[in-house]
Amino acid sequence: MLGLKELDALQLHGLLQEQAGKNLLLLDVRTPAEAARGGIHGARNVPLHLLPVVGHELDNDAALVLYCHSGARSAQGCAFLMTRGYNNVYNLRGGVLGWAQSGRPLAPIESLATNA
Repeated sequence: MLGLKELDALQLHGLLQEQAGKNLLLLDVRTPAEAARGGIHGARNVPLHLLPVVGHELDNDAALVLYCHSGARSAQGCAFLMTRGYNNVYNLRGGVLGWAQSGRPLAPIESLATNA
């Protein structure tokens, strides 16, 4: 996909450490049932089909990192956000599966809707 920026698990881990407390939003675009099994610490669950509904609420100045199970749905989410003018958007290559396979822990995550 043209213009799609991707990170692998190691790069995301470094970015999360570097950006701790800064303008970074980690979005899990899996279904709530998938997200309930655990995700990346600090992520918010916004299922892919809800991005058009809540996308306007996202901070355009923040770095947005999207992930799903394997990276395919989150790539679609990145493409959608890019068409809406978001420029600082990244896809986690390999998704949460790649994150876990790299030895990184999974944690409970929140729904974006619960914090609105």
